[in-house]
Amino acid sequence: MKHIVLTGGGTAGHVTPNIALLPRLKELGYQISYIGSYEGIEKKLIEDFNIPYYGISSGKLRRYFDIKNFSDPFKVLKGYTQARKLLKQLKPDVVFSKGGFVTVPVVIAAKKLKIPAVIHESDMTPGLANRLCIPSAAKICCNFPETVSQLPADKAVLTGTPIRQELLSGDRQAAMDFTGLHEDKPILMIIGGSQGAASVNENIRKILPELLKDFQIIHLCGRGKLDESLLDLEGYRQYEYIRKELADLFALSDVVISRAGANAICEINALNKPNLLIPLSAKASRGDQILNARSFERQGYSMVLEEEEITEKTLYNSIKELYANRDSYIQAMKASTKTDSITRITNILEELTDSSKTMSE
Repeated sequence: MKHIVLTGGGTAGHVTPNIALLPRLKELGYQISYIGSYEGIEKKLIEDFNIPYYGISSGKLRRYFDIKNFSDPFKVLKGYTQARKLLKQLKPDVVFSKGGFVTVPVVIAAKKLKIPAVIHESDMTPGLANRLCIPSAAKICCNFPETVSQLPADKAVLTGTPIRQELLSGDRQAAMDFTGLHEDKPILMIIGGSQGAASVNENIRKILPELLKDFQIIHLCGRGKLDESLLDLEGYRQYEYIRKELADLFALSDVVISRAGANAICEINALNKPNLLIPLSAKASRGDQILNARSFERQGYSMVLEEEEITEKTLYNSIKELYANRDSYIQAMKASTKTDSITRITNILEELTDSSKTMSE
């Protein structure tokens, strides 16, 4: 039986594309195993799928000074030893990595054991973990055409990002039953990402009295970010994080506010939802979300409001403008070329699996 090891973790964006591949991998007859960190979000997200999960030590590699810079390299070395031992035991034909620091020792160990590894880069510029993995990767799947030109020509392939197919079949009525909201006013959904977006949460809550005159609101605010004083506010529903009901909530929503992580914006684009993107500030990141957001803005898919520009007034006016112009964004997204990313990626995995089996015979 063909065997694949999936890896990826740290944030939901490093896990959900792996989840999107699961149905097709099962159709193709793969035995599937997952390697992640001991207690990262990936463990919680994967446990619902009855896939063997193996935890390894994980350390973050930073571009800035932090006291943990002295201890984390040892965690990475320990993770490499554990990953190598696991891969020897599991004997997969191929490894697929969605990024995050837990994947670095897995991909490097795969290379040492002559197991082909495919890495996927969702953002326009590769993150540090993926950059470290590039020399050990057989292929690099890219989401943006601009990324392909930055990478080795014999490895880089434009595939797009796998979208969870269940997101495309949400049920509006189920969402109304779940939230208690209705169709009398349009619905604004705010997605802060699995880790939440503090500045977005804060400013949205400041303008709730004005927003609720025109909208009902579904607010996915991140773990530990609920405001208990607003639990009974009419027309406002807040959740830390949603998994099972997410497709239904998307189906119910008329417009969306989101961070600009590549996986999130690709899902929003696939659903043709008019959106306001608030990318993570370059002060708090490597600036990849800003590049993602501006790319979608240029193509007419999104409005963009940078974090440094957020005030109660600019946020409110942007939401009103987004809703007023929603049809133009919907038309632009409908006219875009949608890539069958799942098929493209699994074709690459199949080719490498076949060559791996041929070499081992």
